[in-house]
Parts: sequence; C-alpha cells; structure tokens
Amino acid sequence: MSSSEVLVRDEAAVRLITLNRPESKNALTVPVNAQVRAAVESAPAAGVRVVALTGAGGAFSSGLDLRVAAAEVLDPSAFEDRMRTHFHGLVRALRACPLPTVAVVDGVAAGFGCDLALACDLRLCSDRARFGEIFVKRGLMPDGGGTWTLPRLVGLGRALELMFTGRMVEAAEAAAIGLATRVFPADQLETAATDFLRSLAGGPPLVHRAVKDAVYRALHGTFDQALDIEAEGQLRLLGSRDFREGVQAFLEKRTPAFIGE
Repeated sequence: MSSSEVLVRDEAAVRLITLNRPESKNALTVPVNAQVRAAVESAPAAGVRVVALTGAGGAFSSGLDLRVAAAEVLDPSAFEDRMRTHFHGLVRALRACPLPTVAVVDGVAAGFGCDLALACDLRLCSDRARFGEIFVKRGLMPDGGGTWTLPRLVGLGRALELMFTGRMVEAAEAAAIGLATRVFPADQLETAATDFLRSLAGGPPLVHRAVKDAVYRALHGTFDQALDIEAEGQLRLLGSRDFREGVQAFLEKRTPAFIGE
C-alpha cells in the first residue's frame, strides 16, 4: 500500500500514515489523497486499533498542491469532481472510520491540510505546529469540512474570525482554544506521540468504537437521543468478553488485556 509519497506502517496495533512530500511541505494531490483514503478505509480490516496521520520533513500539510492543480482550480467545472470525489472523499473517510483517528502535527497544517487535521478525532502537536484556514487569502472558502469541524472545536465566533482572516494559529494558542489536543516539544513529538498512540491502541477497542459512534451521533441529536444511544451501547459492552476482562483485571489488580470481543 505504501508508495514514495504516502508511507503506511502498521506497528503495535497502530496504522501510521505519513505524507511524504517534504519538498512541498506535504502538499496534497489527487493520487496522494487516494492513497491516504485507501489506507484509512482498509485499517479496520487490517486489525489495527488506531489510525494516525502525519507528515514528513517538519510539516503536516500545506494543503492543495497548486503547482499541480492550478489549471483545474481556475476551471471550477473541472475542479468540482476532484474536490467532491477525492478531497471530500478523504475527509469523509476519516470521519467514517470507526477507529480513533489522530493527526500528529509538526509544523504547518494549512488550507486543506488544516481541514485534514481537523477531520481527525485528536491532534497531537509539536510546539512549532501552526494551523491556518488560509483559503481566504486565495479568494476561497474552506472546502474540507472546516466550516463544520472548527466551530465545534473552538466556538462559533473564534472559528469565524479564523476563517475570515486566515491567520495562523501557533501551537500554544491552538492548545488554549481546544484546537490541539496535546502539545509537546518538537524534539519529543515522535516519542511522545508513539507512546500515546500505543497506549490508546492498548485500550478496549469496542469501547472506542462505541464512544466515537455515540459522540458523533449526539452532535446531530437531542439529549434524550444521546441517552438512548448510550444505553444501547452500554448494554452491548456489558455482554462483551472485554468487560469481563476489565472486571477480572480490577479484582486481580493488573492491567487488562483487551481483545476487542
């Protein structure tokens, strides 16, 4: 599945997908998006428990590669299919993935690269990470789901300000406003992220799936509907082997070994 521009590695129940176009700050093209999407969509069947997305060379992603797509961007009718199929298809795949998805952000995440990070459930960042909905600076609006995800993370007014101005948000501010989940020194990001991802992958996968499903469904429903979803999920979990293992591990004062059953 790996290519020179998208590297995919499964280790310790974590699928790490690396954008590997450092010469362009991991700018995105249709082939790159297609490979990332395939890696995300195939992850559950591969037996991994967590999907992580990162970029090589000190950047997450600078967004759409205008050097490659300039002609199509200037022709809306030609660009529409690629936007809806390949760019929307990628962020939809991340949102639909039943596994926890984590963006590991070092350096810039701008334009669609920012929206790509926002489409993940969590964002682990270095202290030199920078986020920017810079579409406005090109005379455009966000087109990777940012108008949906950003207000839910940072609030309506702040999200509108960031999209109106296109200003870059440094790591410290990103953490303060809820855009970054955790921030680490740049020279510690790889180790810290690896530890976090492996710890997450060691948790109960049935619970992770149930929580993710319930939370995202709750965004569109009422409080009573959320309670019903929680009840349904909890009853399924009470019948699982992992629940029995969790109780037994508690009684035996040991770390539980969850198997996803």
